[in-house]
Amino acid sequence: MNKTLVIASAFVLCFVFVFAAGCTQTGTPPVTPTPTAVVTTVPQTPTPTPTTVSLTPGPTQTLPENWNIEVQVQSNGEAIDPQIIVSCQGGKGLNFITRIDVKVTRSDGVVETATMAAPLFKGKTVSLASTTAPGYRDRAEVWATTPQGEQVKIFDAYIAFRTYN
Repeated sequence: MNKTLVIASAFVLCFVFVFAAGCTQTGTPPVTPTPTAVVTTVPQTPTPTPTTVSLTPGPTQTLPENWNIEVQVQSNGEAIDPQIIVSCQGGKGLNFITRIDVKVTRSDGVVETATMAAPLFKGKTVSLASTTAPGYRDRAEVWATTPQGEQVKIFDAYIAFRTYN
């Protein structure tokens, strides 16, 4: 009799816990989230624009240390398809800089632009057409856009088609 009473009271106690926990309530159907439109971005192709701009490099600015980002700008040195390649080399601002804009002013006066949009990562590159004439140098300018939307010129220099050491 004592054993039966203990088992019955344990069963009643479990039923009370289940009832108190709300497990016997009728469930409401799960709410399905409304679908949101996914915006796809089409990578921009560089477009040459003939202008009369300065080929002289100007001053550059320094990003704050916590937004610092390194870029490498160089020529591929190929005569068949000359390119100026800008690659992101990392830095503390890799997750904060929203985009990197690149402008190449060729020695023949043609200006080309391209953008590296976020997410930025080490090794992300963009390439723009260059000139091959010996003795001519193209000007490359690189701007980084801060989280506040301010554009900071982080690189401005001549890029030689081919260098011999």
